[in-house]
Amino acid sequence: MWTTLFRRSSTRALLLLLVSSFAPAGAHAAGAPLRIDDHLPERLSLTFVSRARYEFLHNRFRALTSGDADILVFRTLIHARFAATDKLTFGAEMIDARSYLQDGLVSTGIVNAVELLQGYTELDFDWPPGGTSELRAGRITMNVGSRRFAARNRFRNTINAFTGIDWRWRGEGQREARAFWTLPVQRRPFRPKDTEDNKIQFDRETIDVQFWGLFYGDSLPGEHRGELFVFGLHEDDTDRRPTRNRQLVTPGFRFWKPPAKGALDYMIESALQFGKSRANPVSTRDLDHFAHFHHVEVGWSFDAPASPRLLAQFDYASGDDDPTDGKNGRFNTLFGARRFDFGPTGIYGPFARANLVTPGLRLRLKPTKTVSSFVSLRSFWLASDRDAWVAAGLRDPTGQSGSYLGTQIELRVRWDVLPGNLRLESGLAHLFAGGFRDDAPLSSGQGDATYVYAQATVRF
Repeated sequence: MWTTLFRRSSTRALLLLLVSSFAPAGAHAAGAPLRIDDHLPERLSLTFVSRARYEFLHNRFRALTSGDADILVFRTLIHARFAATDKLTFGAEMIDARSYLQDGLVSTGIVNAVELLQGYTELDFDWPPGGTSELRAGRITMNVGSRRFAARNRFRNTINAFTGIDWRWRGEGQREARAFWTLPVQRRPFRPKDTEDNKIQFDRETIDVQFWGLFYGDSLPGEHRGELFVFGLHEDDTDRRPTRNRQLVTPGFRFWKPPAKGALDYMIESALQFGKSRANPVSTRDLDHFAHFHHVEVGWSFDAPASPRLLAQFDYASGDDDPTDGKNGRFNTLFGARRFDFGPTGIYGPFARANLVTPGLRLRLKPTKTVSSFVSLRSFWLASDRDAWVAAGLRDPTGQSGSYLGTQIELRVRWDVLPGNLRLESGLAHLFAGGFRDDAPLSSGQGDATYVYAQATVRF
């Protein structure tokens, strides 16, 4: 297995080296990064980011899949902003996300060719008193709080977008308030054959799916910080797009102390979720929905060479205990990102914030100013053994397959070859299969899974 993995990975990864040829000849590690803005009029801004990544997965683990898979993905972002006045700005961002070498793996989570990711008007004003406000209207992307419930995706090849309004106020210190109402953008095309062909088909939104939120954050005594939030998702079935008919409200909080050398830090985040939902897209039965999610981490940053930081982490996302009781207890992560908690996504991504119990340890190292890395070890169980391993599409309604999904070890290294212009990154995740992987209906039962990737990112 390892010989095959190395041969295929190294051959495809050579393609990534071509990206480095685009590195600016005049840039150097000690100097400022080159920017297109440096050669444009003062009121015009243009950012270009291009990324190439090769991924290889040994032993596919999702329902009705087996064997190995690989894929080569590209993502290019071009973001332009024009400041009409000191208070009024117009912006537009294009995305071109494509894939090659794939074998039935692609979806709109990987492919979104030639699409308007953002197109907005931004207005700045000094109200309410004591701070400044920013109001964006149009098609936008968002990072809210910890990014566990609303995020602009970083590792995933495509990015969540929303059409609506987003108001953000920043006051003295780190005080912040935010309110938004949006229509989530539905990426297209829907047909697998079209995504495999990187077909250009413009995304769209509909009033039948609405996402809103309220958020407040502030500093607390003793270098601590706190946030309160509530998100709402209202989704109705349509003839053209069957859904789970979700009517969900998700209130929660987050408290944390930022890392500091020679000191203890922590983070606690919890959310409840209630409303109505359905068991699957083909069901017409509305279920009472009540679910919850909790994240706890405690860390210590050593005052030592390579700046080591050790983290103990724990996540719990509730599952549905009884598929026949007319209730749904499975937590829904809304539009959050998961790579920073549970490992790489892409063609891997075995874990999501749904029906999951997972403790873990993580060690972060920064041996030089331009190199950073981490190693993590996490074990995973189903919160309910009668509910699904959601990301894998496997379920045993009887609960007889157990709840242990496996233990994952992950490594990642980043090197800013030309800081601000060229970054190289590589990672590996190995999932030691648990009993559920071997025994669940529709599982290939192939055992352990291994995922490796290498990527290069160019930015101007």
